[in-house]
Amino acid sequence: MLHRRSLYIATTLSVVFVVAAGIARADDDNCRSLPSQNTLRAALVAAVAAETSGLNNHMWATIVDRDGVVCAVAFSGTDRGAQWPGSRVISAQKANTANAFSLDATSRSNGSGQTNGLALSTANLYSAVQPGGSLYGLQASNPVDTSVAYQGPSSRYGSQDPMEGSKIGGVNVFGGGLALYGPGKKIVGGVGVSGDTSCADHNIAWRVRNNLGLDHLGGVGGVSGDPARPDNIIFDIKDNPNGGTGISAGGFGHPTCLLTSGSSTLPPVQP
Repeated sequence: MLHRRSLYIATTLSVVFVVAAGIARADDDNCRSLPSQNTLRAALVAAVAAETSGLNNHMWATIVDRDGVVCAVAFSGTDRGAQWPGSRVISAQKANTANAFSLDATSRSNGSGQTNGLALSTANLYSAVQPGGSLYGLQASNPVDTSVAYQGPSSRYGSQDPMEGSKIGGVNVFGGGLALYGPGKKIVGGVGVSGDTSCADHNIAWRVRNNLGLDHLGGVGGVSGDPARPDNIIFDIKDNPNGGTGISAGGFGHPTCLLTSGSSTLPPVQP
């Protein structure tokens, strides 16, 4: 009887492992079409070197696929201690958020039978989630899976990162997250960057996406008012005469930051 029970347990565990491996392989298939960790790191290092706003800190970056599975995590410094440690998970949050709340060019009707998608950066969400905003409460809607965020040995963070292959979740509502668009204006995932001011994070994420060639969203709808940069950060928050949070004229504004500059001259997106 004991032998049979042991055999049953072993067989059951084998089935679980096979199913789990099949799921992981399916997720990996999506990640194989996205930039590798080495490619992400090279794009991040180049973006950090090119950006002159903010505090000039080193950065963390994360890529997720369209299902929110973490595909690559990288940092720009010499080791994982050269960046703010807390920014690792924040970068993953941002990637998840931009991917989760953007649409490609075949996914949204504009009311006239045509479709043009909708790209929302994490920077675009700041004002909308404040009390009284149109998306108030969004920031609490999809919490980070902490068992994914903090699993595995810290020595692997940023290189064969333990988050890779798992869904991170999380919603972040300040600059640094952008949806990734492949040819045909098709969303393939998101990229998140963290480690500096939130305005510099946005600019660096923008440069990373451009360096990766995953910015094919020319003509995709956005809230920035700039067709060449549809999901660009918006600085239209004015003081609230009644006190409290400032008011964004368009509802999607972001506060300015220390040494804010350069967002209006970021590379235009590709067709």
